Amino acid sequence: MAAATPPLLRVRGVRKSYSGQAGVTVALNGVDLDIERGSFVSIVGPSGCGKSTLLQIMAGLVGASAGSVSLDDRAVTAPPPEMIYVFQQYTRSLFPWKTVEGNVAFGLENRGGLAREAVTARTQEIIDLVRLSGFGRHFPWQLSGGMQQRVAIARALACQPSVLLMDEPFSAVDALTRVGLQELVLKLWRELGLTVIFVTHDSDEAIYLSTRVVALTRSPGTIALDLAIDLPRPRDQIATRALPGYLEYRARILAQLFADEGLAARQAA
Repeated sequence: MAAATPPLLRVRGVRKSYSGQAGVTVALNGVDLDIERGSFVSIVGPSGCGKSTLLQIMAGLVGASAGSVSLDDRAVTAPPPEMIYVFQQYTRSLFPWKTVEGNVAFGLENRGGLAREAVTARTQEIIDLVRLSGFGRHFPWQLSGGMQQRVAIARALACQPSVLLMDEPFSAVDALTRVGLQELVLKLWRELGLTVIFVTHDSDEAIYLSTRVVALTRSPGTIALDLAIDLPRPRDQIATRALPGYLEYRARILAQLFADEGLAARQAA
């Protein structure tokens, strides 16, 4: 029998606490999580449960108070070059004085090692990939919110990461734009062979996008539910959400979230 493939990302016993005038606040308390290569894993949970903190620890942006994170069996103590973080507030992550081309090229230029012609070619390739052809000379303030988030995603992809970490990336856009961005990320995940770890408050979004959904408890966050999502692909915004299996996943996740908030699902009379 062949040995099981080891996880790409391994989180073991991660704890995070903060000290302040009110004492010690524990945000995460003993999180264990394996992320398989090529998977799309969404993390949900109540507000303030430590979802973003966990993502930042995985990315090497924040240190854990205890426990460890490893990527391909290498300890993560700083942001690994093959892992890119897409922030929730794209208006703060983009450089307003740079064009779309300038923003997308930024990471390539700062990593070095590429000729100007190669940077230009790669920048245009990625702009086309996220469907922003013709907008390369525009500035962020000349674009809609959804287009600005496409620029943020393009800038992340320009450096050819193998792992994409996304912190509620669609929360600031309208419902139709959100659907378009969901389809874009699924397309990029599939075509580029990415591993995606996606934080969201929206359990429906998590189920629709993911191969797995992980639900955290309220603070201090621990894993309450780790659910493999076995729904057919390609997924459809209407047909997939009407499947009995989708509705069963939704009920299980909402039941966990409601229970954690002290709410009870109302039973049919």
